[in-house]
Amino acid sequence: MATTTTDSVVTLTTPKELQREPLVANNRGLSWITNNVSAISEGPTPFWWWVLFLPCVVLATIGTLCIGYQISNGVGVWGENHPNGWAWDITNFVFWIGIGHAGTLISAILFLTRQKWRTSINRAAEAMTLFAVVCAGIFPGIHVGRVWMAWFLAPVPNANGIWPNFRSPLLWDVFAVSTYFTVSVLFWYTGLVPDLATLRDRAKSRVSKFLYGVFALGWRGSNRNWRHYEMAYLLLAGISTPLVLSVHSVVSFDFATSVIPGWHTTIFPPYFVAGAIFGGFAMVLTILLPASIVYPQLREMITRGHVDKMAKIILLTGTIVGYAYLMELFIAYYSGNPYEKFTFFSARIGWDGKGYYEWAYYVMMTCNVLSPQIFWFKWARNNLIIVFIVCQFVNVGMWFERFVIIVTSLAQDFLPSSWGHYSPSWVEIWTFIGTFGIFLSLFLLFMRFLPMIAMSEVKIVTPEADPHAHIPGSGVGIEAHH
Repeated sequence: MATTTTDSVVTLTTPKELQREPLVANNRGLSWITNNVSAISEGPTPFWWWVLFLPCVVLATIGTLCIGYQISNGVGVWGENHPNGWAWDITNFVFWIGIGHAGTLISAILFLTRQKWRTSINRAAEAMTLFAVVCAGIFPGIHVGRVWMAWFLAPVPNANGIWPNFRSPLLWDVFAVSTYFTVSVLFWYTGLVPDLATLRDRAKSRVSKFLYGVFALGWRGSNRNWRHYEMAYLLLAGISTPLVLSVHSVVSFDFATSVIPGWHTTIFPPYFVAGAIFGGFAMVLTILLPASIVYPQLREMITRGHVDKMAKIILLTGTIVGYAYLMELFIAYYSGNPYEKFTFFSARIGWDGKGYYEWAYYVMMTCNVLSPQIFWFKWARNNLIIVFIVCQFVNVGMWFERFVIIVTSLAQDFLPSSWGHYSPSWVEIWTFIGTFGIFLSLFLLFMRFLPMIAMSEVKIVTPEADPHAHIPGSGVGIEAHH
């Protein structure tokens, strides 16, 4: 690092090859961040918001009606049959749970490792986590058939004097998902408090000032407030970190603890966790890239550097998932178990033409393993169109991964006489589409009424927040070129 000295200023110049792209572009100051993030919530509702929100509400309504139709008529309205007792319901459950994982990773693990680039994307990722878990929670409840009895899953005293079966993975899911949702809500809300106070102080109408004031919990920005806030945030990050590994591991036990060929494997927990982070980051980019188009000011806080880092994580986790796919094939071959061999090499790969769903396996491999490999090239990571397209491949591929795991293992299990084709009914299809309506409706409401960028955290990574930074025009200080 070169050092030059004048009469009043010491200038530290970082060599060009060591310079890092700033996390907030164009050297924006604290007031610019406050004004431009708050403007999204304070301004009039744009026309495009209604164009997106109303169709999403329609889809959510259709999905809700399908759920009501299924509850009133029974699970027979689905396409499930013998031996396919699980199909789209659990596929969609695992898909939505996986999407929520990126929010916890960005919030907790990247916070504890002091990765400052997380500050621009953590709020939206945390919100996405909550809305994805809401969508995921629908399916375990309705797939039991008698939804009004679902509360029996909770270990609470009841009139029948019975307790849940603690050896059932379904009960494990209840604990894992409820814990995950509770901690995620606390984490998300704790981070919102300083920004809600900012919106409260800027609010023009009495209603807005009252509502933001209630949820800001009397925040005044005092030293005491910040000390308690930072300690609470740190503790929640520590509590959340094990959840990144445990939640999807528990979900994988739904399959790994059974004896069904294709499920009975110890690689599932790390494989599911890597896949969840993989799909979660793809969904974060799927949401944030269009958001940065409709709100141009976001491009200065969610820069190409952020996109580049997320693309690298997608490449890493996609490669881990690809390794897991190949390891499954190797173990099936090396084990000498004829049922495992048949599940992987006949039912999934279809090398002898006996597989029912080999096409789904190749869609999964193409989308999850091959498509992210383009991120080895910097030009691809810097091209937002390519990044967005790859993320859509990943979203599709991760859904097909769950479909392949669940349906191919059940449709062709031990006895050929028990084999059966599965195809979804219109109720299942529209219920799944309806969950996208619920997810996007909630996210659009979040974008409209709450700060989607964590203002208080982004300000910390600006040069203006550095007490040692040179203030232009002051004639004093240390000027560091980063």
